[in-house]
Amino acid sequence: MQTTSLGDGLVTSALGFGGMGVTHVYGGTDDDAALGVLNAAVDAGITFIDTADVYGTPAPGADGPAGTNEQLVGRLLAERRDEVTLATKFGITGRPEKPARGDAEYVRTVLDASLRRLGTDVIDLWYMHRRDPDVPIEETVGAMADAVQAGKVRHLGLSEVTAPELRAAQTIHPIAAVQSEWSLWSRDVEAHVIPACAELGIGFVPYSPLGRGFLTGTLTREQVASDIRGRTSRMGDNWDANQRALAIVGDVANRLGATNAQVALAWLYAAGRRAGLATVPIPGTRNPARIVENAAAVDLLLDDDAIADLDTVADAVAGTRNIAADPTWISAGRE
Repeated sequence: MQTTSLGDGLVTSALGFGGMGVTHVYGGTDDDAALGVLNAAVDAGITFIDTADVYGTPAPGADGPAGTNEQLVGRLLAERRDEVTLATKFGITGRPEKPARGDAEYVRTVLDASLRRLGTDVIDLWYMHRRDPDVPIEETVGAMADAVQAGKVRHLGLSEVTAPELRAAQTIHPIAAVQSEWSLWSRDVEAHVIPACAELGIGFVPYSPLGRGFLTGTLTREQVASDIRGRTSRMGDNWDANQRALAIVGDVANRLGATNAQVALAWLYAAGRRAGLATVPIPGTRNPARIVENAAAVDLLLDDDAIADLDTVADAVAGTRNIAADPTWISAGRE
């Protein structure tokens, strides 16, 4: 596995692993099996593990972020902390009356809670998961910077921020990475956020780089009907229409003797080079075989014809990428 330098001196494996994929969000899961998948990722050299305090099934009576995926990752860290570059996130509260918080008091409280659940004394990359519209981003990042000074966090990240928000944050403390959705069928960040990252020397961590599994061509409509994906406009009402986009990916994969997932990830690496910034996608999976498949994408170079064909996928897509009713939940809704 190759390594990549994001921003602020943070070096990670060139491919990461998204921990949300082994939670209840995409259907039922077993913690022991999920831990096996995490170990398989590290065995394959995918040492950049991403989680969040809100991921997982809330414990009975829990109030606030579930924390259960962090606890799962903590089981991995108990045996392999030195092998893992750990990323986690805060800011989504799990409370409908106030979906996101970024005030300094909250930042301090949730940091210590995450450290306890993860069973570690330092987080390698700590993201603000979503922007609190009622709090200046400078306040949030200032509190995060205090955590760096205290030795509890090594690097700071932001998720789903606009370019102006990113520039404001960078005046307070160096930002190592921005994590937002970016893929063949989600390219809105290319308008403003990607250029800002390239300008400021900040790396980009695309989440849902395989379109929540749709771009792999391995899902059925019945599979997604019972989880959050079936409630999105892309995989709900527009499932049939978006088969046109999927066919483009499949045609390129067949021509290159690769899988859909491999060409989708390879396109992101090519897009990062084209934009002039480091890119580390974080696909998730519950299948160890998929980990090996995805890892091979790091070394897959697409020819010009393949890139040109894949660049047309977004134009064939029907529906938006937002999984929330609030358009401002993602950066495109605030631009």
